[in-house]
Amino acid sequence: MPGITAPQRARKTRKPSGLPNPPMMLVVGPEKTGKSRVAAEGTASELLGTTLWIEIGGSEGTADYYGRLPGANYEIVEHDGSYQDILDAVRYAVAQPPAVDGKRNMIVIDNVSVLWDMLSDEQALYARWRAEKKAQENRRRGPNPDLPVTVDPDLWNRAKDRWGEILWLLRRHSGPVLLLARQEVVTAFENDKPTRDKTRKIKAEKNLPAAVDAIVELHALGEAYLTGVRTLHWEVTPGQSEKFDDFSIDALLRRMGYEDAAPARQVTETRPEAYLDEQQAQQPQQERQRQSRQPQQHGGQTQQQAGHSPTLTGQEVVKMVHEALHGNDPEAALYDIRETWGIRTLERIPTRTKLWGEMDANRLISRSLQAVKERAGQRKEAAAGQGNQPPSQAPETVTGPAPERRGTEQAREHQDQEVPEPPAEYDSAPPPPDPQADEPPAGESPEETSQAEEPQDVPPPAVTRPASRRNRGEELAFKALYEEAEVQARLKMMTKGEHLGPISKLGDPDLPALRNYVLGHRPALIAYLEAAGEKELAAYYRKAPPVDPKVAQRFAPYFEGAPAGQ
Repeated sequence: MPGITAPQRARKTRKPSGLPNPPMMLVVGPEKTGKSRVAAEGTASELLGTTLWIEIGGSEGTADYYGRLPGANYEIVEHDGSYQDILDAVRYAVAQPPAVDGKRNMIVIDNVSVLWDMLSDEQALYARWRAEKKAQENRRRGPNPDLPVTVDPDLWNRAKDRWGEILWLLRRHSGPVLLLARQEVVTAFENDKPTRDKTRKIKAEKNLPAAVDAIVELHALGEAYLTGVRTLHWEVTPGQSEKFDDFSIDALLRRMGYEDAAPARQVTETRPEAYLDEQQAQQPQQERQRQSRQPQQHGGQTQQQAGHSPTLTGQEVVKMVHEALHGNDPEAALYDIRETWGIRTLERIPTRTKLWGEMDANRLISRSLQAVKERAGQRKEAAAGQGNQPPSQAPETVTGPAPERRGTEQAREHQDQEVPEPPAEYDSAPPPPDPQADEPPAGESPEETSQAEEPQDVPPPAVTRPASRRNRGEELAFKALYEEAEVQARLKMMTKGEHLGPISKLGDPDLPALRNYVLGHRPALIAYLEAAGEKELAAYYRKAPPVDPKVAQRFAPYFEGAPAGQ
């Protein structure tokens, strides 16, 4: 879209310094391949001052033991194992000044796989706590303690933020940083199907390889391979791994040009919080624009009061009446429409329905109120055993003024009773009442049931539609649509029941209603995937057929990859 082309701030340029950054190095490998030992031996390098060692996870516990290696020169930064204390330990290590001779300190994190596992466990515990809290608020049973609880995307984003805060601090360090991580040999997938080939996978957050300057894989003791590096001091062959003979941290630092490194990492961090500052600065201007769009006054009256045509259309009134008749208290909702818009405004709006024909909006509300009250009276008579004939259809004409609002007893009586179907479309009308509707027993009202006789920890049973016989094709279609609804619910950070709530009030929806509902939510979720950088998944979802039996399989790597950092 068009915008301002001239720069709005004073700009300056500079020549590149040509100096490498203090390197961030990642050493990965399966268990017992010598990662921690290589790091401890590397602390003896003449290029380094003191090394500050932050050990995360007590399963290995080698920091103390490897201190006996010849020339090892490091100090262990203690912490209590919580994220905040580990974060503060990193702050301490970054803040330490260089050695007396000017040699910079190195920071070792052993290891980041345990750190990512801890952040994942944090969010899993929080997801269970949130599910239990929600169940208590809704007076439902909590999650099964033997089954895992789904960790929603907002919680994984929180884990990524906490992980990113650690890396942000490490980038502030003026010396080298050495990260150790586990590597697993896993089955390679092609087109979402397993193959016979094997591949190596780093067990950490998926963006870690992009954040470091060099990656060295240890396949066995003494067998090292350079799989990625950012350097001009070393001739490497693009596109393939290179065996690193006699690998050591000192050799890696020298080949990356650490002796010529800049005093600090030359990088400009992004500032997402600046967007909030922009929005706050724009609020006064947006407020002035809203005030300028308000209706102009004509001698103390608005345009609508001065006799100009209202902006409300007849079709919108019909829709509001339709929604009011489907609420818990249709009578109160209809009076609210009249009170909000005013009788004079409604009298100037023409409406048309198939049953009642053409009339103004105020008269349509009056007829709807009369139909609601007649239906309530008919059901009351049927409940008392005073009449077995089906109630008649809504009258064609109104013989008197709109009836007045009744007291709270009448309003409460309407809450559990069926109301006439409203004119849902602009040219449709309410169908006749259903004579087969369930009636309460004579002489007993719903209020007479004691709460002590009902279970307090389970929701009331839902009204279900009579089950119809389905063929195999329909069963497969239902299964695929419900799987897609589950995918949509997880993307929207809610349960499938909450997602399908609007079409499940009367039980399981039929196939057309379920298909249309799921298809209607696709565009917004495609836009969400594109904004999250999942271009390939968004492209697949955009081209997916209306009923796609493979949708759950295609989204499985997206959901299951979150805890593993895929």
